[in-house]
Order: sequence, then structure tokens, then C-alpha cells
Amino acid sequence: MQQQKNVQIIQSLQTGVQILEIIANNDHPLKFTEIQELSGITKSNLYKYLNTLTQLGLLYRDKRHGTYSLGGKFIQYCSAAIGSKDVIGRVTPYLRDISRYTAQTSLLTVWTHEGPVIANIWNANYGLNIGAQIGTRLPLMSATGKIFAVFNKTPEIEIKEWKLKELSKLTEEQRKEFEKEQVEIEKTYFAYAAEPLVEHVSSFSVPILDFNHDLVASITLVGFTKLIPHKPTDEVSQYVIKCARELSESFGFKSGK
Repeated sequence: MQQQKNVQIIQSLQTGVQILEIIANNDHPLKFTEIQELSGITKSNLYKYLNTLTQLGLLYRDKRHGTYSLGGKFIQYCSAAIGSKDVIGRVTPYLRDISRYTAQTSLLTVWTHEGPVIANIWNANYGLNIGAQIGTRLPLMSATGKIFAVFNKTPEIEIKEWKLKELSKLTEEQRKEFEKEQVEIEKTYFAYAAEPLVEHVSSFSVPILDFNHDLVASITLVGFTKLIPHKPTDEVSQYVIKCARELSESFGFKSGK
């Protein structure tokens, strides 16, 4: 089919989306100077764009640090697009309780056609750089990625394509090690990853399942490596597993099915 020529576009809207993409693709909130450097937009125009996007709720400006991150309205749109609005509302109170109980950062992650992404974060330690923010896609060898690789059965074609793409990035030894690890993850409903994104920051993840034993989402605990347990039998691990089990039951999950 011949491509349509001379398609009319709204340049200012395109620029606004470009700014959102720049912020979404970085693993930390950005300062004005960083956004300007990455976008090439003049100072006067960038101020207008950032003010407009902030007022619309598509961006959030932290007045203490002068940084910009994705705003609540943007997150609402993303939630609607991936069908996770109800999941976020149901899981968020648990994220809060988990962070309070463990003094660590808790994440909600859901599936998209490009892999698992962070849908919500409850930060217990604002000085900790976890190497990701809302909207970040997580790799296979993260704790979250391992949970999705093991428990996410639908849509099957997307899962297979994602796993093949991610496995191609690993060495033969890493692939063999992961194959062994999958068996234990399926048995314990628990996955651990040592420093997958940021040095000295590790995580573990547990699944939230529905009445068909299909994966709805996962809860991930993130913190300094020495503070994150790597076994499901740890007291902290058991608390998070208990929360995930309660959430699974709310989606109709019954063990032993």
C-alpha cells in the first residue's frame, strides 16, 4: 500500500509527546537542564511546555528538587490502556502496608505487549535510586521479569516472543542457570534478583494470580542488597507472600486447583 504523503500534524503536540517520552525513558526524575539538553528545545519554549504538561497532570514537578516525572493523569491513561486500573486501586493499599512493614520500596508491575512494566511505586526510602520509575519496562533477569516468565501464560505468543528476545541477551551459562531457577520459582512463588538494574540494589518478587491461576500482576520489594531477603522463608518474604496471597484470593484464586 502506498504511504500517504503530506500528512498534516500538530507540531506543538508532537513536541509535547517528545518531552513525555524523554522523561518516561529515563530511570530517574529529570531537571529542567537535563530535559533541555535531551530535547534541544529553547528555554523559553520548554518552560511553556513543562508548565502546560504539569497543569494538565501529565507531569509532576517536585518543588523540593526541581525535577519532573510522569504525573498522575499520565498514569491514569496508561492504566486504562493496559487494563490495570482496577488492579492498581486494589493493590496500592497493600504496597503502602508492605513499605511501612519492611521499610523498603514496593512496586506493582503489570504486563504489556512489550513486557512487564512498573504501574505503581510506594517509596519508603526517597534517597534510594532503584533504577526505575513508573512506566519502566523490566528485563527478564529482574525479580519481576522472572515471575512473569514463569507464571504469565497469556497472551502466549507475546510471552514467547518476549522471552526469546530477553534470553538472546544472555550467555549460554546464564540461560542454563535460569532454566534451573524457573523450577524453584514455580514451586515457591518467589523470585530473587541480585542487583539487576543498579549496583547494591536488589529485589524479590511474588505473583498475584486470578481464578484461572493466570498472572494478574506482581509485587516486588526493592532495597539495598543486604536488606532484601533472597529466600521465601524469611519473615519479610513471608509477609509479602501473605499480602500477595490475599490479593490473589480477591481475584478468585484458590490454591490446589
